[in-house]
Amino acid sequence: MLELRGLSAGYGGNPVVRGVDLTVREGEIVALVGANGGGKSTLVKAVSGLVAPLAGEIFFGGKPIAPLSPRARVRLGIVHVPEGRQVFAGLSIAENLRLGAWARRAQGKRAIEERMREIAGRFPVLLERLDEPAGTLSGGQQQMLAIARGLMAEPRLLLLDEPSLGLAPLLVVDIFRLIEALRARGIAVLLAEQNARMSLGIADRGYVIETGRVVLQGTGRELMTRPDIAERYLGVGKAVGAQSAARVAELAARLRGVLTARD
Repeated sequence: MLELRGLSAGYGGNPVVRGVDLTVREGEIVALVGANGGGKSTLVKAVSGLVAPLAGEIFFGGKPIAPLSPRARVRLGIVHVPEGRQVFAGLSIAENLRLGAWARRAQGKRAIEERMREIAGRFPVLLERLDEPAGTLSGGQQQMLAIARGLMAEPRLLLLDEPSLGLAPLLVVDIFRLIEALRARGIAVLLAEQNARMSLGIADRGYVIETGRVVLQGTGRELMTRPDIAERYLGVGKAVGAQSAARVAELAARLRGVLTARD
């Protein structure tokens, strides 16, 4: 679905992302893992069109999209849920959702209202409060609204930038359960997330980004069981050989158990 070839992107002519090759297939979750400042958000913005590439190519559905505007990319099915939620606090929840469907407004008001009810129905707390200002929601509820607003645009590929940032642990679990449910509906997800433990726990594949470059890639399970990744990003501690790999495998199993138990 998505392919990056040698992508470099940044600001003011200065690259933050350098020579990245990456793919996202239909209906899979791909995690971008790395420390703050490593280039995850810049890469996501380059895919959505908010940052122009300095070099390399971006393909969606086999066609080059680098010259396309962000609006044109939304119409193709690339939808970006930015870091920090960025809901319109003074507008109602319903108005925020309608704005998400702006690129689909040619479908008509009735179709958009039906979609809004269907999307909000996946988030009971939103459905019950459609006429209330978005600013009255908690941080976790605002994140749900931001994702629901993205779904209003009928994405084929959803770009999620730090969806768990600043949330309490129980809400983080809810957000990651929601991301898993999107995959079950056939929506591909590119997930830029500092919480490597959770993101790799649900990811089909992952890429580790350091100083703007991809330094490792593999399945979520493979990356979680690598001692160097465990030590640097999963908080497991000093990693040594098979014993450490077994500890990380146990951690991954426990994570999947938590997500399943919350279902």
